[in-house]
Amino acid sequence: MPETQRRPVPRNDGGELDTATAFLTFARECVLKKMDGLTEQQLRQVLVGSGTTLLGLVHHLTIAERVWFGHHVAGGEDPGDVGMTVPGGRTAEDVLAGYRAAIEDSDAAIRAAGGPDAPVAVAVDGKFHTLRWVLAHMTSETARHAGHADILREQIDGVTGR
Repeated sequence: MPETQRRPVPRNDGGELDTATAFLTFARECVLKKMDGLTEQQLRQVLVGSGTTLLGLVHHLTIAERVWFGHHVAGGEDPGDVGMTVPGGRTAEDVLAGYRAAIEDSDAAIRAAGGPDAPVAVAVDGKFHTLRWVLAHMTSETARHAGHADILREQIDGVTGR
């Protein structure tokens, strides 16, 4: 089956932070691309035994962005539960807009951190990891869920690709 949503891998190589943020951005865009053209019902459709939905993945990644970049890197409030259950009353449009806003806030926190060696503002399990570590963690987390989204999307309407 041809890949109908294939995106080119970033070629950024202008330094550690440039490369790291390019690949995080790429993974985020891959997640958002999976949502394109689907209805509210399709975004909430349960297709696997775990109950994971496309919209639930986006909700989870939104909270993860806010935990890792907003809380740990920037020192803001801890947003709490990173589960995949979309709170009642939230539309797909609300959830997607929330993810985009979280990405903007995260990117601002990354720029303000001062570089990959900068320690986080709030320790992670008692350790002050670096921005580098948070970027690697969030890139792998986002890419993993982009893969889940790719499989769910293919089950919904046959659309494939990263």
